[in-house]
Amino acid sequence: MAAQSKQAPPKQLTPLGYALAGALGGCFSNAVVYPLDTLKTRIQADAGRGRSVRSLLARILKEEGISGFYRGFGATMLNTFSMQYAYFFFYSLVRTSYIKRLAARRPAGSPARSLSTIAELALGAIAGALAQIFTIPVAVIATRQQLGAPKGKGKAGEEEHDGSFLGVAREIVREEGVTGLWLGLKPGLVLTVNPAITYGVFERIKGAVLLAREKVGDTSSSLGPGLSFALGATSKSLATVVTYPYIMAKVRIQTRQKGAEEETENGTLPTHNNGSARPPRDEGAVDILARVLRTEGFSGWYKGMGAQILKAVLSQGVLFMSKEQFEGYALAIMALFYRLSTRH
Repeated sequence: MAAQSKQAPPKQLTPLGYALAGALGGCFSNAVVYPLDTLKTRIQADAGRGRSVRSLLARILKEEGISGFYRGFGATMLNTFSMQYAYFFFYSLVRTSYIKRLAARRPAGSPARSLSTIAELALGAIAGALAQIFTIPVAVIATRQQLGAPKGKGKAGEEEHDGSFLGVAREIVREEGVTGLWLGLKPGLVLTVNPAITYGVFERIKGAVLLAREKVGDTSSSLGPGLSFALGATSKSLATVVTYPYIMAKVRIQTRQKGAEEETENGTLPTHNNGSARPPRDEGAVDILARVLRTEGFSGWYKGMGAQILKAVLSQGVLFMSKEQFEGYALAIMALFYRLSTRH
């Protein structure tokens, strides 16, 4: 105990500290724009109906009130915290490990070089894949909650829909089996390039900005809130445009039990035991994209992208703008735990 008490309190963040900072920042930024998150999820799952953001906004207000925009808020915050924590933890871990390996191979006295764009993207993809595997069940539950109660349930003589976190989880397992909690994992793994592109582009632009500053005598390593927001918004917009079709396909896979009005080639839908319609169970992201292209045209691939980009840009911008502040909070939390752990 005496040896432990002599240790200095933490003065810089560990991978766990960076993960905590990222998770706190992610929850804050997503909470700010949560109504947009609900809107974009419903538009993406709204197969074939072509509802606009305005009409969907009016419908939710009329039928569900303000609370309709906050369906699944708790599950989404849990998903955001776990996903961001896992992503930032794995990203910091694999990036630090990779940089140390490069440093060990570098000849003595030679200057350190920044990571290439390819390296940043690869490290981000690895971190994203690991995070997806561990956190996607919460994401599936949150997505189902955002859509609200399925049509036809809760009426006289029928089972009342349980929209709670555990209720939705039980419903998924009952309808799809335990593997239903991992619906959309394959497109989710493909979509790990989204944060990889976002952070890769952000780091490259940030490096260029800091280098330009250094040339004019400004040695500050901080971008400032305004510039951080702009760079975060730009990088996230690019990543969203590139990956959006798979984002839409992933949402439709995760919500297939809701009886989306999507027809098979013979014009009929398979049904659940309770008679509600559902797309084929073995339909994957590529199948969905092919069917959407056939039935809705190329524009169907980008249905709801405006809401997705607006939500993503605002959320990512707020996250990057507040990142340094939440790193400070994380360091303070680590210092608090240090003091508590060293008390006799």
